[in-house]
Amino acid sequence: MDRAEFDQFADEYLSQHRNNIAVTGEDPEFFAEYKIAVVRKLLDAAAVVPRRIVDFGSGIGASMPFFGKYFPSAALTCADASPRSLELAAARFPDGAFAEVADNRVPAADGSFDLAFSACVFHHIDHAEHVHWLGELNRVTAPGGRLAIFEHNPYNPLTVRAVNTCPFDINARLIRASNLVKAAKAAGWKSPEIRYHIFFPRALAALRGLEPSLSWLPLGGQYSLLAHK
Repeated sequence: MDRAEFDQFADEYLSQHRNNIAVTGEDPEFFAEYKIAVVRKLLDAAAVVPRRIVDFGSGIGASMPFFGKYFPSAALTCADASPRSLELAAARFPDGAFAEVADNRVPAADGSFDLAFSACVFHHIDHAEHVHWLGELNRVTAPGGRLAIFEHNPYNPLTVRAVNTCPFDINARLIRASNLVKAAKAAGWKSPEIRYHIFFPRALAALRGLEPSLSWLPLGGQYSLLAHK
C-alpha cells in the first residue's frame, strides 16, 4: 500500500478496523494496548527503560494513549508515510510529536531513539524493502536500544481471514516470522526473538493468563519480534 492508499483509508480506519475485528469480541483499543503492555513487560525483564521512542507507521495515533500509560516518562515520536494519518493523529493528540516518513528515510538523526516500535506495518511494505526499513530503524536507534515489531501470523486462519476481508489490507502480504528474523539480522539487529500472542478471543478471556506460556507456539493471532542494537 502506498502513501495515497494510506491517505485514502485514514479517515475510515477506526470504523473499518472495528468492524473487521468484531469476531474477536474486542475493540481496536484492546489490541493497541495489548502490544504496548507486552513490550513494557519484555523491556522490564531486560531492565531496559527507554527515554525516547519512535512509533514507525503510527497511523492515526492508536498507540499514543498506551505509550503514555506504560512509558509515561518517555518522549514519543510518531512517524508515518501518510500525511492525512498524521493530520488526524495531531488533531486527536495535539501535544504529540509527529514526523512524516519520506524519501526512503526515517526522519531522525542517527541514534535518536532507545526503542523503535512498529505494529502491523511491515506487511504493507514490499518484502524486498524490509531490510532497508529495518536498517533505517537500526540507524535511528542508539547503541543498546531495542526493536519491537508486531505482525499478523500467517499461520492463524482467523488472522488470515481478517486480513483478506479488510479494505485497507487489500495489498498486504503477510510475513513469516522466520523471514522477518532474517531481514532483521541482515539489517544489523542482534539476537531477534519471536514470541506468539493473542490465542484466545474475548469469549475465552479467562484463559488469557496462559498466553505467556504459549508464546513458543506458532498459532497465536500475532507475533512479536524483539531485538537489540
